[in-house]
Amino acid sequence: MSRIEIVETDAGEGRVTWYPAKQARLVLGLSHGAGGGIEARDLQAVAHALTADGVSVVLVEQPWRVAGKKLAPAPKTLDLGWRGIWPALEKPGLPVVAGGRSAGARVACRTATELGAVGILALSFPLHPPGRPEKSRADELLGAGVPTLVVQGGNDPFGKPAEFPEGAYELVEVPYGDHGFAVPKRAGVTESESMRTITDAVRIWTRGLRE
Repeated sequence: MSRIEIVETDAGEGRVTWYPAKQARLVLGLSHGAGGGIEARDLQAVAHALTADGVSVVLVEQPWRVAGKKLAPAPKTLDLGWRGIWPALEKPGLPVVAGGRSAGARVACRTATELGAVGILALSFPLHPPGRPEKSRADELLGAGVPTLVVQGGNDPFGKPAEFPEGAYELVEVPYGDHGFAVPKRAGVTESESMRTITDAVRIWTRGLRE
C-alpha cells in the first residue's frame, strides 16, 4: 500500500507518495513533468512494478503542482523544490536514485551530484523543444555525473533516440512511443507491452546499481 507525506520546502509545500518495498535496497524518487502529474502512465508503471524487486519508489509532486498551478515555474524553482524534498527520500537510510519524466528528469540531472544520488532515471528526457533541435539540453544529461538510464519513445518530438549524443549513459528505446509513451494503434504494440519495456529496463538497470 502507498502512503502520502507532505514536505515543506523553500519553494512551497511538496507531496510524496511512497510505494515501499518489503526488503528495500534502494529508494527511487521520481518527479513528474511540466504538463502533468504523478498519474503519468510510466511513473505509475514503475511505482507498481519495482517494489517487488527491492526498490521503494517515491512519486514526488512539486510544490507548484500541489498548489494547483497550471504552469511549471522556472528551472531554478523546480530545483529548489526538489532539494527540499530530497531529505525525505533519504530517511530510510538507503541509496537514492533520482529521476522523473521530462522536466523532472532534467531536475534530477542538474542536481544529482550535489545531492548525492547514486544514479538517475530519465524518462522521456526532453532533449530539445519540439522542432527546435538547435535548443539542445544535452549538457544537462551529459553533465549528470552519475550512472544514468534514459528511456525514450521512438517517436518522441522532444528528442528521438537517434538524436541523442554519445555519452556515459544507457539509452533504451520504447518503439513508436511519443513523449508520454503512447503508441499508435497501427504500430501493433499495446500500452501494456510498452510499459513492460520500461519497467523491465528499469528493473535490470537498478539491479546493476546494487551490485
